[in-house]
Amino acid sequence: MSTEAAPAAEPVVAPPPAGWEEARSRVYAVGLAAALPATNRSLAEADGHTLVEPLTTRTDLPAFPTSSVDGWAVRGAGPWQVVGRVLAGGAPPPLAEEGSTVEIATGAMVPAGATAILRIEESERTADGRITGTPRPAPEWRLPGEEARAGEELLPAGTPVDPALLGLAASCGHDSLRVRRPPRAALLVFGDELLTSGPPTAGRVRDALGPAVPSWLRRYGCQVRPADVVGPVADTLPAHVAALRQALAGADLICTTGGTMHGPVDHLHPALEALGADYVVNTVAVRPGFPMLLARVTSDDGRVRFVAGLPGNPQSAIVSLVSLVAPLLAGLQGRQMPLLPQVTLAESVPGRGDYTHLALVRLDRVAGTAYPVRHVGSAMLRGLARADGFAVIRPGNSGEPGARVPFVPLPLFPGERAS
Repeated sequence: MSTEAAPAAEPVVAPPPAGWEEARSRVYAVGLAAALPATNRSLAEADGHTLVEPLTTRTDLPAFPTSSVDGWAVRGAGPWQVVGRVLAGGAPPPLAEEGSTVEIATGAMVPAGATAILRIEESERTADGRITGTPRPAPEWRLPGEEARAGEELLPAGTPVDPALLGLAASCGHDSLRVRRPPRAALLVFGDELLTSGPPTAGRVRDALGPAVPSWLRRYGCQVRPADVVGPVADTLPAHVAALRQALAGADLICTTGGTMHGPVDHLHPALEALGADYVVNTVAVRPGFPMLLARVTSDDGRVRFVAGLPGNPQSAIVSLVSLVAPLLAGLQGRQMPLLPQVTLAESVPGRGDYTHLALVRLDRVAGTAYPVRHVGSAMLRGLARADGFAVIRPGNSGEPGARVPFVPLPLFPGERAS
């Protein structure tokens, strides 16, 4: 019998972390591939959804010549004989005679044959009831098709539906829209050390992400109900698996907080393995937030759902949201990949060697410059509360004053536009 020792097992080597820009592109692509199904919604129900098809107008805008003012639609030179009145909603007969006029209301259809509109406040009535005055040289009515021609594309597919879009759709003659619904999200908070009320005590810290993450997700257009926020989940593998299974039954995206490393009570990775998940991204070369992940779970009906593992440190968790969750949600809704504007650094921002550095900054919007804020440790939230977003310092670089760098804005309310 041979006494030769068996060869030692090869150590398992973790894959290198994904580059930050690569990770964003990767999660956007898988989100787009799993885009939520299209459905028809009435205008009253469509707010917060996303257009599946371009918004086109069903008619010329305006559909007929429309008076811009209250006054007199006149034909030829004055003084003019009053032959009628035109109100909004009516279809007037033509002005057939030279020297005739009809009183006209703002928004009313201009009668055929009219050559000008005289403003009511710039007109006078003669003793015999005729109208005098001088029309302004510029036309006082809107021409058919002045805003858009029938069939013209006004907004592309992938546009978020907001109140302005709803008003435009109604003016175009639409009663419903072909849209994708907002993603449904849930949050699982991991950590036996967390308190959900009151101040921190010895060995126990207050959960800051349970209240914050759902609000961030809503600003990215997600639906998150209070019942979808669960935790703290017990630090055991069975509890993690059970919580994930329950959340996956109703959500398109489950965010978890903590447990993304491989410590003695970090059960997220084994729980994902138990659910048959596969990783889209497992760690990202970014500071802070390095141990973030995104996994994909395919159910028996073939539907894909996602789990975003956010680190337990609060600022790192928000970095994970802007890095992985934002582009994923854009893909799921069929929206464009979020483009990053450029800002000019007003002060120096250090690099992080081979890692991308997302540095919290506040903006001087008048000057177009970005200033780093204080209190920016991965476990701190004070700096985040004063910041407008993150300056992106690419690997191998440092941010010098005057440098132009990409900027990741913190999300606004759905449909809200930055000033």
